[in-house]
Parts: sequence; structure tokens; C-alpha cells
Amino acid sequence: MIRILAFLLTFATITSIASADELRGTGDMGVIIERTTGSVQIVETTGQTSLARVEGLGDLSHASIVFSRDARYAYVFGRDGGLSKIDILKARLVKRVMQAGNSIGGAISDDGRLIAVSNYKPGGVRIFDAATLEPVATIPALYGDEGELSKTVGLVDAPGGKFIFTLYDAGETWIADCSRCLAGGKPEITKFKNIGTQPYDGLINSTGRYYIAGLFGEDGMAMLDLWGKPLAVRRILDGYGRGEKKLPVYKMPHLEGWGNANGHFYLPAVGHHQVLIVDDTSFKQTGAIDVYGQPVFVMARPDERQIWVNFAHPRNDTVQVIDVASGKIIKELKPGKAVLHMEFTPRGEQVWISVRDRNEVQIYDTKTLRKIKTLPAKTPSGIFFTWRAARIGL
Repeated sequence: MIRILAFLLTFATITSIASADELRGTGDMGVIIERTTGSVQIVETTGQTSLARVEGLGDLSHASIVFSRDARYAYVFGRDGGLSKIDILKARLVKRVMQAGNSIGGAISDDGRLIAVSNYKPGGVRIFDAATLEPVATIPALYGDEGELSKTVGLVDAPGGKFIFTLYDAGETWIADCSRCLAGGKPEITKFKNIGTQPYDGLINSTGRYYIAGLFGEDGMAMLDLWGKPLAVRRILDGYGRGEKKLPVYKMPHLEGWGNANGHFYLPAVGHHQVLIVDDTSFKQTGAIDVYGQPVFVMARPDERQIWVNFAHPRNDTVQVIDVASGKIIKELKPGKAVLHMEFTPRGEQVWISVRDRNEVQIYDTKTLRKIKTLPAKTPSGIFFTWRAARIGL
């Protein structure tokens, strides 16, 4: 009997080790949007390889992704209103729902239990159970005396089971407390009106304190301090670029790509070939860096030593690298036409750059600033790595 038990224990140990060899974590994984084919590519950054492709995700022309708390599932927000849940370990589509006619991104709650989707048509935000993708709540973005529906933009998660978003047509920012939605409660809405003309996007900083909406209809931004008592929106960067002639805007900058480094925000100037430098406490502009074109993403390397900038059409073939210490451009790269997105690995030793018109993703060493590898991809746009799962607003 003792010998039999010993054999069984040994067998169990061997089986456990064999199973463990087949497992892997998700910490070095990511997803690349392939915009015109309705597919995503699953990749890993340790060996810089492609692992799989998942298809059948609809219109991904302006798609974005958030990850579950355990970084196993990716939620894909399609432009056609589709919401898809992907298991990135098994490389399969778990579920897909058509929740609207036209959507523009989404967010996951801080506890990972709710998914919110921001919609253009019909305007508003819809809330879903992250586990099942069953609908939980709908927030129509109604405004004005006649109850018109507004497009919603700049949707982010905030601490305490809250989501924050902005109404493009109304010039309002709303906070939706959804902490009781899974238990059958309705979202509790707090509204801030008259924040400015045509707010086009928004972001929340890494601590979850400041929500900032960019304004397309006027020079300036609207900032909401979530620690404020009472809560109120105030204008920042009011009238930047005053007296200067604006250039045609071919692509709106993405505020979630703001860089935050060395006590300053580095952000794209709308209609100008500049990166603005703003104190991240006073929100006053302290400088500006002239750059190659109109910035789209202005992203800080995780150690905050560099800022990487890409640009709108027709100058979207270029990436410039700014040294934070000196405030100077130290490198200009030419990856090719239609550089759409950049993403750093968790510690910033690599940056992955999507080059849509070359059907490839280029990988650069951020120390040497040299290209180290190229991966084929079908019209790639957004690149999203799983480190985002642990970050507010991403």
C-alpha cells in the first residue's frame, strides 16, 4: 500500500509539472488591431512574435481595447457598435454583441466587473456585465430643452465604480456612479454644463484625480478635479495659440496618449505643429516644442526620460523622439506612411509602432533608437499591451 501511494504521488507530481509547462502568463502579451480586415493579432513582447489572429470582429476602423483585471480577456470596441470579448490565451472570440449603431471606445470599471461603451449613434453610454456581456444599464446623453441626443466622447473609468464621459454636442461632462448597477441599481449621474465648445476627447490622469476634456471649437481645455469640494470644472490653457493662424486639422489628437513626465504633461496642440508643456499641478503652460507636424499621440516612455510623437496626415510617416531632460528632439524616425499608434512595453525598453500603409508593426529599441524587428500585420492601427489592465483610464 505504501509503495502504491508513493507511485501515485510521484505520478501526480509529474502530471502537475507537465501541465505547468503548458501554461503561460499574459504579462508580456498584447493585441494589435487590424482595422480593415475586422481582425486582431495576438502578440508577445519577450520574443517579439505573433501568436495568433482572431477574426470576425466587424468594423475596426476606430477600434480600441481594454483588458480584464487578470489580463486574460480583451474587450474590443468596434466603430460599428460591436463589443467583443476575446480570450487571448486561447485566441478565440468568447462573445460579440451589437450594442449600438456607431461607437467610439469604452472603459472597464476599477473592480473589473463592468464594461462601458461610448456611442455616437444613438448618443449615450451603455453598461455591460464584463463576465457575460449582458446589458446592465443605458445612459442616454440627453440635453437641451427638447431632449436631443449627443455623441459621447472621452469615456474613462474613475475610482469608486464610476465612469466619466463628455457630450460633444452639448458641451457637458457627466460622472456616472455605476457601483450599484450589478445589484440592480441605476447609475447616479452628476452633470457639469457649459464646459466649452465641441469637446472631442478626454483623459483621466494616472491617479484618477484629474479628468480633462479637449476642446475643438475653441483654444483651451476643461479640467475636473475629482478631489474638489465642491466639484467644478475650470478652464485650463485658455486661449493657447492666441493670435496664431490655425492649420487645417486632418486628424484629432488622442488625449489618452498624453505624456506625463518629470512633473509635466506633454500634450498635442490642436491645429499647431507643437507639443505643449504644462505643469501637472498648476496646469499652466511652461513651454512648447516645435515639431514636424500636428501631433496625434504624445507618449512618455515609462521611465519618463523620453517623449515619442507621431503626426497627422499628410506628415504621418514620421516619429520624433524628445529628450525630457533637455527638451530637445534627439531623433527623427521615418517608419513609413500612416504611422497610427505607438505602444511601450511595460518597462519601456521597446516601443512598437503600427505602420498601416506598409502592413507592418516596427519594433524599436528605445535606448539605441534603432529598429530591431518588423512583424507583418494587416493594416495595423491600435496596439494594446496587457500592462494596461492595472492602470486607471486605460
